[in-house]
Amino acid sequence: MFKDVSSCNTYNYGDALYWDARYVEEGGSFDWYQRYSSLRPFVRNYIPTSSRVLMVGCGNAVMSEDMVADGYEDIMNVDISSVAIDMMKRKYEHIPHLKYMQMDVRDMSVFPDESFEGVIDKGTLDSLMCGNDAPISAAQMLGEVSRLLKPGGIYLLITYGDPTVRMPHLIRPVYNWKVNLYIIPRPGFQRPEGCSSSIKSYLEPIPITEKGLLPAEFVLEDPDCHFIYVCKKDDMELSSATTYGLTVDLLQ
Repeated sequence: MFKDVSSCNTYNYGDALYWDARYVEEGGSFDWYQRYSSLRPFVRNYIPTSSRVLMVGCGNAVMSEDMVADGYEDIMNVDISSVAIDMMKRKYEHIPHLKYMQMDVRDMSVFPDESFEGVIDKGTLDSLMCGNDAPISAAQMLGEVSRLLKPGGIYLLITYGDPTVRMPHLIRPVYNWKVNLYIIPRPGFQRPEGCSSSIKSYLEPIPITEKGLLPAEFVLEDPDCHFIYVCKKDDMELSSATTYGLTVDLLQ
């Protein structure tokens, strides 16, 4: 498996120095891909408000704030950028439901196994797939996500990566995830006149083939859409030895 360049450009999205510099320059808040209002039906359907939630690659987004306003009680936010984390700690110091820690998602060993009922990823896996050693970084991150999820927990991945480049990472037996796929258009997308699609259709899972791919006849309404992978962890423990073996296999 090689680096996925489907959502990459000349910026090094996998580098902490890039993000530190960007957050210093821009400041303020910015939500990648989709706002919570668009993702809310999926979040509320799969992750109860009483869940302990991990937001990986939180950056300076307001999604966690919006989730707390919607009833979520415990959200741990992590990001590789110390600049972003310091900024968000100051901004939300008065909201005990939101916690922030500087952390590399490839090594979240500070958290014990099965610490969270839900993990939300809005572009973080995409960033790693733009960096060096992309397949190894992806395996390290996803192994940590699986380790941290409680049995029956949900990993909600929002990405530009279509099934040809994301499903090979998500359906590895070591994670034991059952995956449902949804597709939503980018913000501001205008349907062509005469199109019969509805908002309801976006809330219905997309049928995929036995190999986890879109059917050959499937046509994307919006070529720049976002893919939402809902990965549910089965009631089988992920052993550290198996995760280690997966990483070693990728290195060979």
